[in-house]
Amino acid sequence: MERAILVGAPLKEVDPREVQEHMDELQRLTDTAGGEVVGALVQRLDAPDPHTFIGSGKTKELRDLVEEREADLVIFDEDLKPDQAKNLERTLDVRVMDRSELILDIFASRARTREAKLQVELAQLQYLLPRLARMWTHLSRIRGGIGLRGPGETQLETDRRLIGRRIADLREKLKGVAAARATRRKRRQGEYRAALVGYTNAGKSSILKALTGADILVEDRLFATLDSATRSVELGQGYECLLTDTVGFIRKLPHHLVASFRSTLEEAREADLLLHVIDASHSEWEEQKEVVEKVLSDLELDAAPQLLVFNKTDRLTHAEEEALRARIVAFDPTPSVFVSAVEEDGLQSLVDALRVRVRARFPRVELALPEDGGEWLAAIHREGEVLEVKADGGRLQVSARIPDALLGRLRQVEGVGIREV
Repeated sequence: MERAILVGAPLKEVDPREVQEHMDELQRLTDTAGGEVVGALVQRLDAPDPHTFIGSGKTKELRDLVEEREADLVIFDEDLKPDQAKNLERTLDVRVMDRSELILDIFASRARTREAKLQVELAQLQYLLPRLARMWTHLSRIRGGIGLRGPGETQLETDRRLIGRRIADLREKLKGVAAARATRRKRRQGEYRAALVGYTNAGKSSILKALTGADILVEDRLFATLDSATRSVELGQGYECLLTDTVGFIRKLPHHLVASFRSTLEEAREADLLLHVIDASHSEWEEQKEVVEKVLSDLELDAAPQLLVFNKTDRLTHAEEEALRARIVAFDPTPSVFVSAVEEDGLQSLVDALRVRVRARFPRVELALPEDGGEWLAAIHREGEVLEVKADGGRLQVSARIPDALLGRLRQVEGVGIREV
């Protein structure tokens, strides 16, 4: 386990409480990556120093702290330029990484499916390319063999060329994966689809597991799961929907990573409804909500229908929950529900909200079925929602909500009367 010193270098106008929250989150990220935090240093800046980000005086103080705590890694909460990181490593004589590199490392260790591994490798190589002078490596796994290096070409130039080739290869492979994913989505057309989005550790996977009983990893850690999962959810009264869990967002999420995971997030783009999951018990839930909204905007998903899902209400007192409900109703026009993924029936309000939306897609009709139309009545029960059935002069008068596909089949049946309400 590597011993890490954390460094925060916010601008002076940043709220002190926000600074502490960011440092706490950086500590959790370090823990998720398998590191041990042995110290921290915060330097508030008017502007970043172009050479070391924190200035020469604070760099010397940081060097003393590294020696005192016997640290072998320094992690900055801010993104460092390649030259800044190189100068810091020369002075501190230990490895230096920034928040983006740490998040990329976590993603690399947590990726399980082929698609996630390809996406993470692409993001890592895009991050690495401008930093090769500092992070020089022969990349023997990537290079194809003898004879690739041209006359007089340096190792650094070779590595740049090889990384560029590998990036192009990964992009082609991800296009194929995206095409396969699009084919799967086409097969699901006609079904109501909802996608869970939100800040990392807001409880998206817990909600999916509680609703479906699926064997899904749930951990109280940042980025516990990266791979999207789609499951069918029974909503009662004959309704169901497909629910997809997506990768969590975080402040200062590396833009290479967002770009790489764009195909995974296509599931959210194709969804009928985005379920924006928010940790209602978190002191900074409003900032986390804004971070998610910013990423959704970057992905051009901000105009999609949304339902705010305030999770972890079991951690709130009754008075705190009531105050939060009143605040949301007063200031946010987006529909919302308040749930707990760990309490019995804690997700009922979410299930009810989904059922209302699925039902709204089915037109309400009045049907007159022939006396021997029992099989059609069974189909209506199976695929739609029967509201009322009455026998009338040898015919069945049925009031129901049914999907368009079934309505189309009924129109082809001789002797069936249909009136849309």
